[in-house]
Amino acid sequence: MRMRPTLSWTPSGDLPPGITDPEPVAEALGAGGVLVLSGAGISTESGIPDYRGEGGSLSRHTPMTYQDFTGGAQARRRYWARSHLGWRTFGRARPNAGHRAVAAFGRHGLLSGVITQNVDGLHQAAGSEDVVELHGSLDRVVCLSCGDVSARRVLAARLEEANPGFDPVAAGINPDGDADLTDDQVGDFRVVPCAVCGGILKPDVVFFGEAVPPARVAHCRALVREAATLLVLGSSLTVMSGLRFVRQAAEAGKPVLVVNLAPTRGDVHARARVALPLGPALTTVAGRLGVPLEGADSRVG
Repeated sequence: MRMRPTLSWTPSGDLPPGITDPEPVAEALGAGGVLVLSGAGISTESGIPDYRGEGGSLSRHTPMTYQDFTGGAQARRRYWARSHLGWRTFGRARPNAGHRAVAAFGRHGLLSGVITQNVDGLHQAAGSEDVVELHGSLDRVVCLSCGDVSARRVLAARLEEANPGFDPVAAGINPDGDADLTDDQVGDFRVVPCAVCGGILKPDVVFFGEAVPPARVAHCRALVREAATLLVLGSSLTVMSGLRFVRQAAEAGKPVLVVNLAPTRGDVHARARVALPLGPALTTVAGRLGVPLEGADSRVG
């Protein structure tokens, strides 16, 4: 029987409560060497919903798994129809105050690195450099047959040409770029093949049920080893993909700090969880450190 990936986590009653003063974050950043690990929660203020927060997309939407995507043409038709529509929203998204704060902390030499679980490219659009995209990026497409990697905007143009007039109204957009469409709305949407070999195209992202490339995991583990503090921003840490780095930091005796409104699976390893919205919290921290938030604010895509 095919195993479904873990999508949910229920907090226990013995987790430490969150605090509402971001001073521990300011102190850690002031000392430098902070490694940021960000999740979907940092992009909600840019109009991209998270998975598990209040009104999160998992309450109405089951993400595509790698097994489903590779298992049948109809699943790929449904995915690409929904993703093609969702890509338009992602292309209009702009970095918010949280992304700009992370970029500013990096420019001022306070960070040792940035790892993001997001696939929206907003950290880079805000000006962050050398961002490790743990789960890949929606702005790239890879062929499962020949391995060719191409720009998403090129595929978007090909899909527009193959599906003239395709413009259904989605019930919502999800953090993986997937729009909520019914099967009737998907209709006979045409999927296009790899322009090089005719193979199956997949977004260059790690689907649920798919493993993060080992070399990428090793790189992230090295960043954790080199960091003084691990700062988690907007992630419930439900899946092992991000939680493993929190556990690694805690086992090495490195401070772990979390900024997330709701409890997370990593709270048991954290020195503190700041229960504030990310934009206001990081703006407050930047003000206390005298770090201005000017910088890039470009479109994605």
